[in-house]
Amino acid sequence: MELRLIVLRTGNLQKLVDFYSLLGCDFEYHKHGNSPYHYSAKTGKIVLEIYPLSKDQNEADKYLRLGFGIDDFDEKIEKLRLSGINFSQQHTISEFGLYVVVVDPDGRKIELYKN
Repeated sequence: MELRLIVLRTGNLQKLVDFYSLLGCDFEYHKHGNSPYHYSAKTGKIVLEIYPLSKDQNEADKYLRLGFGIDDFDEKIEKLRLSGINFSQQHTISEFGLYVVVVDPDGRKIELYKN
């Protein structure tokens, strides 16, 4: 089995795209079939898509947790700090390596690992 797609839904597309772009995602704005316009970026073999909230959603899911390996780790962490991104956990070393935890604009905790 192989994970290929992650879809995030949000009430503010541009804020979420701006955040994930700081991490290195290069988004395209498009639609296919009957889907709404949305953003899509490939990261490794996984496609990360950012969609507007569905009609029956009032807010984004804040409990999904993602982790990314980051190239140019120190530079990107500094960019995030300068952009005012909330860090919920500073530099920590675990068996998985050096990482920080930031909070995306919808409140999801995102683990960023040094590649």
